[in-house]
Amino acid sequence: MEQPKSKLTRRRFTFGIGAALASAPFAASLLGATPAAGHAKRLVIFFSPNGTVHKHWRPSGSGASYAFAAGSILEPLAAHKSNLLLLDGIDFKGANNHAGGMQAMLTGGGDISVDQYIANELAANTRFASLELGVQTSAWGGNVQTRMSYRGAGQYAPPNDDPLDVFRRLYPSAAGGSDADALLARRKSVLDAVRGDLAKLRGWVGSEQRVKLDAHLASVRQLETTLAGGSGSGDCSTPPATPQALAKNDNANFPAITKLQLDMMVAALACDMTRVASIQLSHTVGPPVFSWLNISQGHHQLSHMPDSNSAGVADFVKAERWFAEQFAYLLTKLEATADPGGGGTLLDTSVVLWAKELGDGRLHTCESVPFIVAGKAGGYLSPGRYLRFSGESHTKLLVSLCHAMGLSNATFGNAAAGAGPLSGLSA
Repeated sequence: MEQPKSKLTRRRFTFGIGAALASAPFAASLLGATPAAGHAKRLVIFFSPNGTVHKHWRPSGSGASYAFAAGSILEPLAAHKSNLLLLDGIDFKGANNHAGGMQAMLTGGGDISVDQYIANELAANTRFASLELGVQTSAWGGNVQTRMSYRGAGQYAPPNDDPLDVFRRLYPSAAGGSDADALLARRKSVLDAVRGDLAKLRGWVGSEQRVKLDAHLASVRQLETTLAGGSGSGDCSTPPATPQALAKNDNANFPAITKLQLDMMVAALACDMTRVASIQLSHTVGPPVFSWLNISQGHHQLSHMPDSNSAGVADFVKAERWFAEQFAYLLTKLEATADPGGGGTLLDTSVVLWAKELGDGRLHTCESVPFIVAGKAGGYLSPGRYLRFSGESHTKLLVSLCHAMGLSNATFGNAAAGAGPLSGLSA
């Protein structure tokens, strides 16, 4: 006897939607849009935690006439000075402390983070709608302290902390062996089943639910593209060497994993696997110990050192300079890599954000949070300047990122915090 449609719909709908949600990182329309000329093609986000000590972060001078002091946190970025916008005096409105700052940093107090919003709006015909990488982000699980990217309210876009697993995702054919082939076949088989179920359900539900199902079908189609090898325009025919398997939560592996993740992120951008990528180095209240710098206290502990503890502050500055060196390494890699679609280097055609979740970490406030925007964004940005603001909402910076990518939204996140982009960033 034929099963009643109501029962079949409920069970299969739950299965189909659940499976489709699993493919959400790859969701994108196959009719992808390319940002207009004079805008960035890519968004890259780099995160390091626990705020700063402003007097060791701030350069001297202002505008185009600025300089990094010897021994300062940002001195390792001196070679990239002409490609930087240093943004000072930006506040998070309605957010405070570690968890509040981490949750609001990219969402602006809304439900979705700016990276996921831009990925959705671009709907690029790439293997990955967005790529989230991390280093020691998940030992405490997924919560508002450890996650910065959101697909929607309470829906984390978790970073992948394992370089070997990232490599297998990026280069499934290079993972090699019959086991990899069998896994690929099983995944494709599951997708076939999900696609069939969703297509059947489409004829049984109302118009409102049908719109949602169409979005899920688009996700499944994009995942099929991912498993088949993708449609990126760059040369991905020769993958890099398979990374060494490293214990992802071993403190001593933090530098090596960071470099591997940065290398693979740039490689993915270079062959157009994705146009939205992020790397999250630890998380707020992050506990890594910079033992490779002969530092014995955890980063979060160092971020609370008072000025009276000069040795502790010096160690924090040393750790922050290491983060600046990693950001410089990322920029150097982007600048040395040609854009697969032309228009210069990846740094010329991208907008790159170094984000933090706190201002002065010792005060637990989200006031005067330091941000750096790098790259020329296809000509949209006018870098090479240090800009001071007086308590402007960081939601305006998030709007600026959207506009740099060719979008036109007037607000982002909490609209009450302010409308329009930050002034003075565009060319």
